[in-house]
Amino acid sequence: MSEHHHHGAIGAGTKLKYGIIITCVILVLEVAGGIMSNSLALLSDAGHVLADGIALLLSWWGIRQAEKPPSSRMTFGYHRVGVIIAIVNAVSILAISGIILYEAYERFFQHPVINSSMMLIVAAIGLAANVFVALWLHKEQGENINIRSAYWHAAGDALASVGVIIGAIVIMATGLYWVDAAVSVLISIIILVSAFGIFREGFRILLEGVPHDIDISEVVNAIKSLPEIRDVHDIHVWSIASRLRAMSTHVVVDDCYVSEVEAVRRKIEGLLLERFGIGHTTIQVECGQCGKDDLYCKLTPEAHSHNADVEDHRE
Repeated sequence: MSEHHHHGAIGAGTKLKYGIIITCVILVLEVAGGIMSNSLALLSDAGHVLADGIALLLSWWGIRQAEKPPSSRMTFGYHRVGVIIAIVNAVSILAISGIILYEAYERFFQHPVINSSMMLIVAAIGLAANVFVALWLHKEQGENINIRSAYWHAAGDALASVGVIIGAIVIMATGLYWVDAAVSVLISIIILVSAFGIFREGFRILLEGVPHDIDISEVVNAIKSLPEIRDVHDIHVWSIASRLRAMSTHVVVDDCYVSEVEAVRRKIEGLLLERFGIGHTTIQVECGQCGKDDLYCKLTPEAHSHNADVEDHRE
C-alpha cells in the first residue's frame, strides 16, 4: 500500500510543478488585463490565481515532505504536513474571498466603465489554463486532501473565469457595468463553500477525529460479530492523513493459546481493512477486562499509572 502511494505522489508532484508554471503565466496576464480593462471580476479572478499559485507550490512541497520516511523522532512520518498546508490554503481562499466581497460592495455604488472585450479575451485564456490544471489534478485529488485543496483552487478559478466571461458578454450586450461586481460576489460565494469543506476535513484530521464516513458503532458491531470476540472497549479511530487511517482497541476473548490469539488478530485486521479501509491497527487481545470496560477511554496523564496500579492490585 505504501509503494502505491509513493508512485502516486511522484506523479502528482510532477503535475503540480507544471501547474505552478501555467498559473504564474495566467496571473501576470490577468493582473495586466484587469488593470487595463478596469474589471474587478477579472482582478478578483487574478486574486484567486495568486492563491492557486501559492496553493500549488505549498501542495508540491507538502508532497515532498510526505515522501520522507519515518524516523526515531517522527515515527508517523510527515503526512500531516500536507494536512496543515491544506488548511492554510483553505484559509487563504477565505481571506481573498472576503477582500473581493468588500471590493464588490464598493463597486455597486461606483459603476466604473469597463473594457468588456479585453475582459472577455483574458478570461477565456484563464479558463482554458485553469480547466487544464484542474483536469490534470482530478485523479489525485480524491485520495489526498493536500492535492484536493490545490485542485479546488484551480477548479474554483475555472468557475470564476466562466463567471467573468458571462459577465463580459452581458456588459457588452447591455452596458450594465454592475454585472461585473455581481459576478465577483457569485465567484466568492462558490469558492467559500469549497474552502470551508477542506478546512473542516483538515481540522478533523488534526484533532484526530473519526473519519466522516466511518460509524464507530458499525466498527464495534463488525468486530463483535466474529465468534471469538466477547467484548470490545477502549477504541480509537483516526486519520494520519487522507485515506491513511489508523485504529487501536482492546478486544476480549476466551482464554486460549498465543497462536490462536494471532489468528484472531489477523481476522480482525482483515475485516477492518476490507470494510472500513483501516490499514494501520493496534489490537490488544485480552482474556479479561483490563480495569475499565468503557467503549471510549478518556485520556489523562494519570491513565498509564492507573492501569499499572490495577495490574499491581491484581497480582
